[in-house]
Amino acid sequence: MSEAIRIRIQRQGEGAEIRILMQHPMENGLRREDNGKTVAAHYIQTFTVKLNERVLINGQLNTAISRNPLFVFKARQVNSGDTLSVHWLDNKGGTRQDAVKVE
Repeated sequence: MSEAIRIRIQRQGEGAEIRILMQHPMENGLRREDNGKTVAAHYIQTFTVKLNERVLINGQLNTAISRNPLFVFKARQVNSGDTLSVHWLDNKGGTRQDAVKVE
C-alpha cells in the first residue's frame, strides 16, 4: 500500500487554502534502469477531492507529472468540522483514499 496522502488546510476567512501531496512514483515508461531495461509506466490517472461528499475537483493526470505531485488550490465555504477527502487511482489499479477534518 502507498504512503498516506498529506492534506493541509489553512482557513482564510470563509474559505481555505488546501495543499495535497500525493505520494506516488509517477513513472512515465520512458526511463531506463542501469541495465538498459525500461521502467514500466506507473502513474496516477484520476483523482477526486471532496468536501463533505461534495466533489470539488475531478482531475486526470498523465505521465508528464512529477513524482509525488503537490496540488494547491483555494476553496470557499470551508468550515470547522467539515471533512475533506482525496482519492486517487493509478494505471495499475492501485488506489488510495485519505481524509481529514477541518479544524
